[in-house]
Amino acid sequence: MSDSGAPDRPVLSVPVRPKAEIDSGNLQRVLTGLVQEDPTLRISAPSADGQFIICGTSESHLETVCDRISRDLQIELEIGEPKVIYLETIRRTSEADGKYIRQTGGHGNYGHVKLRLEPGEPGSGCRFANEIGEGQISPEFIEPIRRGVLKAARHGVLAGYEMVDFRAVLYDGSYHEEDSNEIGFKIAGSVAFKEAARKATPIVLEPVMSVEVEVEEENLSDAVRDLNGRRGRIEDVKHRGAFVIYYAIVPLAELLRSSARGRPDYPMRFAGYEPAPPGGLDGSDGAGVTANKPEGPRAGRGFAYAELEETPE
Repeated sequence: MSDSGAPDRPVLSVPVRPKAEIDSGNLQRVLTGLVQEDPTLRISAPSADGQFIICGTSESHLETVCDRISRDLQIELEIGEPKVIYLETIRRTSEADGKYIRQTGGHGNYGHVKLRLEPGEPGSGCRFANEIGEGQISPEFIEPIRRGVLKAARHGVLAGYEMVDFRAVLYDGSYHEEDSNEIGFKIAGSVAFKEAARKATPIVLEPVMSVEVEVEEENLSDAVRDLNGRRGRIEDVKHRGAFVIYYAIVPLAELLRSSARGRPDYPMRFAGYEPAPPGGLDGSDGAGVTANKPEGPRAGRGFAYAELEETPE
C-alpha cells in the first residue's frame, strides 16, 4: 500500500513485542526515543505480556518504524496485524447535569456542573468554554471541570473511541463552601459530558482514503466490482489511451481487509473522516461498528488523545 498524504493524527496501530524477553526494556527506551523524534507517532504503555501498541499515520509509516527497530537497533519483533483507529463525534446540541455528592464523615465531596455540548466542524478539535456566572462556581474549580471533560472525551460513549470535534460549554452549576473540592468537580464534569454526549446523537467516524486506480478498459468491470465490495465510491473518471483512471474515496478499513486478490496497491492519500455504517463491518461481532470495540487502538490507552483548548473570552 502506498500513500502520498498523511493525517494530523494516527489512523492505524500495530501490536509489537520483542521476540526475546531480555529486549523488553530496550524496546521501551527505543520507542520513547522514536516518539520524541516523530510527533506523529504514539505509543501505548506495555501490557502485562510485554506488548506495545504503535500508532502511526499510515501503514508505510508503521512499517518504517518497525523496520528501523529491527534493522538499525537490532531488536527482533513479533508484529501483529494493523488495526484502524476509529473516532467518535456528536451530531446535535445537548445539555446535561453532572453531580458528585459523597459524605463519609467530616467534610464530604460535592460538585455540580451543567454542561452544553455543541457539534464542531470536522477537524475543529475539542474546545472548552466557560460561561459560568459570578458566584455560581468558585473559579478554582473551572480547571478540574475541564480536565474531567477531557478525560471523558478520551473514552467516548459508544465503543470506547476518542470523541472529537465538539465544543463543551460550562454554563451553570453550584458548589458548597466546605464540601466542594477539585476531585468532586472533575468527576462532575466527566459525568455531565457523558450524559450530554449520549443525548447528542453520537456516531463513530472512520478514516477514508482518496485512491487513484488505473486499469485497462477490458478490466474496468472487475476493478469497479472490487471497489464496490470495499464500500468505495467513484468521484471522477478519466481516460488515458487504452487505460481508464478513476478516483475514489474508500474506507481505510476496507483497504486493509484481505481478499482473494490481496490488498490493493495503488496511490492513495488520507482524505478525512466519515460516519461509519450502522451495520456490522467485516471482522465485527455482527452488532455494528459501534459495538466492535478495537483490539488494539482504543481511546483511553495513553495515545491518540484530543487536547481541549480553552475558548478565549
